Amino acid sequence: MADVPSITVLDKLLLGLPSPARSMAERIYRVIVMDSSLRLPEEMRQWAADQFGSAETAESQRVVRVLNNVTGEGALFNSLRALRPMRRQDSDAYIPAEEAYDPFNKPLQLTPEDPFGRVEDSHGVTAANVSRYDSLNSLVIFSERDPLVFTPESPEAHFSLALEWFKKAHAWDAAACYPYAMWNCLWRSGGSVVHGHLQMTLARSMHYARIERLRRDAGRYREESGQSYFDDLFAVHQALGCGFAVGDSRVMAHLTPVREKEVIVLAQRLDSASLQVLHDVLAAFRDRLGVRSFNVGIALPPMAAVEEPWDGFPVMIRIVDRGNLDNRTSDVGGMELFAESVVASDPFAVVAELRDAMGVR
Repeated sequence: MADVPSITVLDKLLLGLPSPARSMAERIYRVIVMDSSLRLPEEMRQWAADQFGSAETAESQRVVRVLNNVTGEGALFNSLRALRPMRRQDSDAYIPAEEAYDPFNKPLQLTPEDPFGRVEDSHGVTAANVSRYDSLNSLVIFSERDPLVFTPESPEAHFSLALEWFKKAHAWDAAACYPYAMWNCLWRSGGSVVHGHLQMTLARSMHYARIERLRRDAGRYREESGQSYFDDLFAVHQALGCGFAVGDSRVMAHLTPVREKEVIVLAQRLDSASLQVLHDVLAAFRDRLGVRSFNVGIALPPMAAVEEPWDGFPVMIRIVDRGNLDNRTSDVGGMELFAESVVASDPFAVVAELRDAMGVR
C-alpha cells in the first residue's frame, strides 16, 4: 500500500482540503492537537525503546482530540497508540469445540417463540429473547454455529430474516415501529452465547435514545446550514481519504469512533447491495485486521408514519472491533462511559486496509 496519512496530522489535512470540503469540515469538526511530555526513569528506558522504538518517543507524545460539533461525539487519539502497526491476533482458538449448554443447537425445542410465531429458512430461525429488554425483542439464530464462518450470502440471509421479523412484529403491535438490529459477535462484544446469532428490537413512542438524538442533531444541522448532515459527513471523510462509495453505499472509517476501528456504512436501504458491503467490511475485519469479536448495529427509519420528520435519514450500519478475546481487561472504562472515547486504532490505517481488501482505489 502507498504511504498512509495519520490521524496525528488531521489538523493539517483539514487545512489542505479544497474550499467546499473545508467549509463542511469546519462546520462538523473541531480538532485539537496537543503535545504531551513525561520523564522516564532510567530503569524504564530500555522497555520503552522495545515497546515504541525509542525512549524519546515515549517522552514526547502527540494527542489529537476530534470533536463533532453537530452530535457532540468525540475521540482522543494518542500518537503512541495510533501509530502502532495493526496486528493480527495470534490465536484462532476463539470458540470451544462444544459448550456445556447451547440452547441454540435446538432452537425449536430450547428457545421461546414470539406470540406471532417464528421466521425460518435454511440459514436460521427466529426466537424470542428469553430475558427481554423491550416488549418486542428477539433473535435470529444462525444455522452455522461458528459466528466467524460467514460467506458473502450470510449477512443478507440473516438480516433478511430480521427484516421479515420486523414486519411480523409491527403487524402484531402497530404502535411498535422503530426498528434496530444488532450483531454482538462473541463475548468481548457482550454476546452471552457463542453460537452465532443477531438481535432485533422494535421500539414504541420514540426511536432508541442515541438514534433519536442523531435525528435531532441532523435536523438542526439542516436548519442551520441548509445541507444534509449525512451527505456532508461523508463528503468530509471522502475528501480526507477516509471514505469511499461502493454503489449506493457510502463507507467511512469514522473520525470520532465510539470504539476501535469503527466503520460506518450509510445506505438508502438494507438490501442485497448494502448487506454485501457489510459482508465485505466484516470479512476485512476478520481476514485482514484479525478481528474476532465485533459489534454491528443497524439503525433503520420508522416503519410507519410518525409525528417527527425522518426525511433524509439513511440506513446506518456501524461496526466496531471489541479487542482480543484473550484480554481480560475491558475496552470500556470511566472515560468511555462518562466522558469521551479513547481510541488506539488510526482511521486512516483502517480505511487503507478496507480499500485494499475491497479493491477500491
